Amino acid sequence: MKIRYWASLAIAALCLTGCSGFWNALPSTGGGTGTTTLSSGDFYVLNVATSQMVGLYVNAGTLTAIGNPYTLSAAPIAITVAPNNAFLYVSTLGGIFVYTINVSTGQLTLGNNGQAITPDAATAMQVDPSNSWLIEGGTGTQVINAIKINSSTGVLAVSGEAQITAALPKTTVNQVAISPDGTFLLVANGSGGTVTIPFNAANNSPFGSVGVINPVSATGASLSVAFDPIVTGSSAPRLFYIGETVATSGSNTGGLRAFNFSTVKEISGSPYAIGGLAPSSILPFSTGDFVYVVSRQTSSGATGVIAGFSVTSASSAFTLTALGSTFTTGSNPQGLVEDSTHAFVFAVDFTGSPDLIGYTIDSTKPGYLDPVISNSTGTDPVQAGAIGALH
Repeated sequence: MKIRYWASLAIAALCLTGCSGFWNALPSTGGGTGTTTLSSGDFYVLNVATSQMVGLYVNAGTLTAIGNPYTLSAAPIAITVAPNNAFLYVSTLGGIFVYTINVSTGQLTLGNNGQAITPDAATAMQVDPSNSWLIEGGTGTQVINAIKINSSTGVLAVSGEAQITAALPKTTVNQVAISPDGTFLLVANGSGGTVTIPFNAANNSPFGSVGVINPVSATGASLSVAFDPIVTGSSAPRLFYIGETVATSGSNTGGLRAFNFSTVKEISGSPYAIGGLAPSSILPFSTGDFVYVVSRQTSSGATGVIAGFSVTSASSAFTLTALGSTFTTGSNPQGLVEDSTHAFVFAVDFTGSPDLIGYTIDSTKPGYLDPVISNSTGTDPVQAGAIGALH
């Protein structure tokens, strides 16, 4: 059981400067709506407009702050939590900073003597499963970087070490993902498509030969990437996913593409319509039974939408089947995560309405998302730009 010295602060800790209209009405979705008595693991939200990071968890149905907001030295861009839950990285306009995580309380401590471990303003980051490499890249550089880190502290393994780089077709880095077996890297490279790179954490230069999966359409772009979890009885993920613009027909042309991990071949039926234009984040659920993709806008406006799919396999063939409804989120959603208890899915919305929505899985409709938490993450407008959760 976690010891929460400040549990009584609850969500009021986010409102020390006087936020108004904190509680919001729950959105209407294809699942149910209501409240919950469940509790979640810890997660962290970047507020871009206020240059702050807030730590949060759900305590018996109540959204609760982990101490006071963390003030950042510059506007934040991206966040990632290491697989071992020992440290967290925040990319800002002033570089990438590392925090150690107290797993008992959720509190963060700024590491590396308060200095950035690299001046890179990364737009996407992830730590590999061995907790020994930070993979990061930023728009404008046309490379992806691997930085060797200390698996216990998260700082550079060797002071002043050089980054290992791999060239990309385009300068845009929307998202990166490393397979849970640590052997394969994906980079959502915008109009350059999705870059594929074999990865070996044991090598001093961990990158293999760069490959590219081109967009479905010549005018499309790769925005998001993700891997299936490793399910019981397997040693590697079954599928990986790409979120692209201009990938399907109709008024909402964003699409979810699904590929067999072992063959790197697109499965039958892919790409799948997602009810939106710009798939900003993909979340394969930890059970392997479902995958969700959030679009930051639709053809009717900036209100986001989450599409869900069930994932089944038979005779080594995989099938994605759309759930019977999509699920509404706020305006311009940027991130989607599952918490460490596997009871909640959280989405953050850059232009609010609200900043944060928490969903539980419907008890009668498998895979359906029921909104149960709807809140601000500070004194609005905060521009909630990214979210990271303990694993």
